[in-house]
Amino acid sequence: MTHVSRETQERLEEFADLVRQWNPRINLVARSTLADLWARHVEDSLQVSLIPAEDVSAWCDIGSGGGFPGVVVAIARPEISVTLIESDLRKATFLRHACRTLSLNARVLSDRIENVEPQAAPVVSARALAPLTDLLGLASRHGMATTRYLFPKGVRHEEEIRIARKDWSFHIDLIPSAIEKGSVILDLQRVQRVSAR
Repeated sequence: MTHVSRETQERLEEFADLVRQWNPRINLVARSTLADLWARHVEDSLQVSLIPAEDVSAWCDIGSGGGFPGVVVAIARPEISVTLIESDLRKATFLRHACRTLSLNARVLSDRIENVEPQAAPVVSARALAPLTDLLGLASRHGMATTRYLFPKGVRHEEEIRIARKDWSFHIDLIPSAIEKGSVILDLQRVQRVSAR
């Protein structure tokens, strides 16, 4: 497990309990992963939250769903103002409840990613949302020239990168996942569209 303070650990456990309570009604995470919620979702998101070591003032998580990684970022990095964008009203309601219950430095925008006013965030993240080329189209709207884009991806990440390079130019670092063998966190910077798609 990634080392965090006792207070952070307790808040992460409280968040995991909220996910378990709400999941039967809203399907925040796949039922097949609920038994392994901690490793599959909390730990996986926690490793994303700890990547930017430098001072970061704001973070935008798009397609936040059940709060992974967005809520975990807000718990692990309380100094960062986190914006969660989620179009599903039921999931947005859950996210607001979690943010209030845990007194997080976070806000929830309940709208489609492409309809939300651009956030100009230093960090933009998304998990299990879309293939990379589509994801960059959604995420780049909320970034700027210096933004870091953090996207956990599975074993097929190389194919996604190859396809994305047809439409996008970017610098990329592959950070091996500490949770799932063969998976990575894509750390992209200097993202620019190169096609008129």
